[in-house]
Amino acid sequence: MQKLGKNLGGYHGETIDIHAVLREVKAAAQLHGWSYELFYKIGDLELFALHHVPLSTLDSQPSTRVYISAGIHGDEPAGPLAALKLIQENRWPAEVELWLIPCLNPTGFILNSRENDGRKDLNRDYRHTETGEIAAHIRWLERQPRFDFYFCLHEDWESHGFYLYEQNPDNKVSLAEKMIEAVKKVCPVDMSENIEGRPAQCGIIHPKVSPQERPDWPEALYLISHKARQGYTLEAPSDFPLATRVQAIVGAVNAALKVSSTGQ
Repeated sequence: MQKLGKNLGGYHGETIDIHAVLREVKAAAQLHGWSYELFYKIGDLELFALHHVPLSTLDSQPSTRVYISAGIHGDEPAGPLAALKLIQENRWPAEVELWLIPCLNPTGFILNSRENDGRKDLNRDYRHTETGEIAAHIRWLERQPRFDFYFCLHEDWESHGFYLYEQNPDNKVSLAEKMIEAVKKVCPVDMSENIEGRPAQCGIIHPKVSPQERPDWPEALYLISHKARQGYTLEAPSDFPLATRVQAIVGAVNAALKVSSTGQ
């Protein structure tokens, strides 16, 4: 599979109608028994969270709590589409409780821009918060229980293939290799020894930055500092077809959840 060669100096690939995507997300979530919570609104654009408790665990403690977010950069359409596909397919393992935010930056998608309509990169706003979107998101997160895992769904327009960041400070059983194995079936993996200025091995980066040493936290640093002790940022390669990127993210999440729930 060859790169499309569209992304010169930025993302110039396919775009999405975020209003339509979020309508589909809400319809699919309602069909499959998710609850809905609006936590911020910009005009007619909604930031909302979905919550799903499997019927098999209503009378017992869920074994695994999982948080998934997408759409924090408005030029990364695969994330919201992957969230939609995951909800529509409804292949979640039993005994997994889920919290899912399908789009954190809807104004960015209107503009096809990484930033929001105030030209702020929301994924750098989780420590000294300035934006209404992230202030509301943090208030929502503070009301939730701790998660066992988080998955932040992203794209990289410069990437040669799929890669991911793993934060796992307690050295728990890693989900990274299983995700990479699943992605290889549908999408190239970036095998570079250095990605985004960090050492990488077989598409996996283990960032060494201390949260306290970084002034501009992304969502992942907030999550690992306050809400979870293991998490993954998935980066699909934006210069490949959108359907391929979506399937790569969906395959990675499904593989990770299978390992987390069965150990296989």
